[in-house]
Amino acid sequence: MILVGDIGGTHTRLALLSQKEGRLVLERERIYPSREHPGLTEIVTHFMGDKSVLPEAACFGIAGPVLNGRANVSNLAWVVDALHISRNSAISPVWLINDLMAHACGIVDLEDADLIVLNTGTACSGHAALIAAGTGLGEAGIFWDGSAYHPFPGEGGHADLAPGNELESALHAYLMKRFGHVSCERVLSGPGIKNVYDFLHDSKIEQEPSWLKEELERSLDPAALISQYAMETKAPICEHTLDIFVSVYGAEAGNLALRVMAVGGIFVSGGIAGKILPKMQGPLFMKAFLAKGRMTSLLESVPVKLIVNEHIGLFGAARYAMMRQEKASPIRS
Repeated sequence: MILVGDIGGTHTRLALLSQKEGRLVLERERIYPSREHPGLTEIVTHFMGDKSVLPEAACFGIAGPVLNGRANVSNLAWVVDALHISRNSAISPVWLINDLMAHACGIVDLEDADLIVLNTGTACSGHAALIAAGTGLGEAGIFWDGSAYHPFPGEGGHADLAPGNELESALHAYLMKRFGHVSCERVLSGPGIKNVYDFLHDSKIEQEPSWLKEELERSLDPAALISQYAMETKAPICEHTLDIFVSVYGAEAGNLALRVMAVGGIFVSGGIAGKILPKMQGPLFMKAFLAKGRMTSLLESVPVKLIVNEHIGLFGAARYAMMRQEKASPIRS
């Protein structure tokens, strides 16, 4: 039995997983609102209850950089310490890894039904990468050494945003005045969707209906409401917001593919993409993905797949723990 977690700025998902005939089985799972708790240690204590089942190991995918067994969670005022969790829970060993690295480790457990193909590309062994917009923006790479895959973490979501047209340049200027440094995450995230909406409204590019203004003021999750009304075509400002989001998402996914020569594929994960699937399958994402000048033909060969299995982070954390426990070779293709 392995205790695993997918730790984000909005939700903390914990689960107990076992392995049966080589397949991971979800035994118990619970989702906690992250901001309602002072830290991960307290959530682990609550989840384990009377400790009638003591896992052999624990691994947590953290939305943020992990160094020497400690992590500062991006978009959440938590410091997570593996040693502190181990001592408090009596579980040993405990590993912390970047959440997108966990997603990368979990790809091997996906089935065809867990993947939506956005670009068929050309089947080819080689490096791959993941990108995931949720509360923040995560990116990770998967190095191919000729016989095995080696996931590695990144913090590309905090790299500079690159505008792709005049409208996006105006958006960049708007965000620069507001935040100073403009990272990709300022657009490609839940809060980023609201940032784009505010830009369209404040710049008077789109009108905000009075009924929508009232609903957004009452909403605990304005980005989700904007996305919902965009999908339902209830307000042009919402539709335009999501169009910009999807286009910038595709452009950054293409940037990531070029940075790591991801001829083995780009995987899109995270909590937003699956909820706006028709938009992701529309022309905007792949058009922006491919718009790389002389590199367009290269990117046309890159398979692009959207992950719709919400447990990938948990499976990946378990796979990482098993690999470390067994001192196994890297993840095989």
